[in-house]
Amino acid sequence: MSPTATVLKDTTQHSNCLAMSDVLNRIGDKWSVMVVGMLSRNGTLRFNELKRNINGVSQRMLTLTLRNLERDGLVTRTVYPEIPPRVEYGLTELGQTLTKPINALWDWSAEHHDEIVEARKAYDVDHSPAPSEPARIAYAR
Repeated sequence: MSPTATVLKDTTQHSNCLAMSDVLNRIGDKWSVMVVGMLSRNGTLRFNELKRNINGVSQRMLTLTLRNLERDGLVTRTVYPEIPPRVEYGLTELGQTLTKPINALWDWSAEHHDEIVEARKAYDVDHSPAPSEPARIAYAR
């Protein structure tokens, strides 16, 4: 391992924290993870295919996410001069490097989701406020 690789993993370095923060701002949001995950599992997709496959994403949010991923060099946008125009999205070489970690996160989420839901329920039961006694009303005679 080169000395540079060791330095890059040193979280005490301010520049490394800034780099991590910058990258997580992009790939840490759920829509970016979903887009990269879909493209890594399905290859090149058209906008409406992505929208159909990503449950709950609005057209505007998908547009913004794709634009930001393209800006960061993770996604390519190819426009074909047809009528109507056909636009396809795919992962760049850099975007492909996210395939393994995002698919691992995707698989981990699917495998452990039931456990997380159960843990939340148990937490909520343990931390819910105790039912209060009914208020006593003093009546004046």
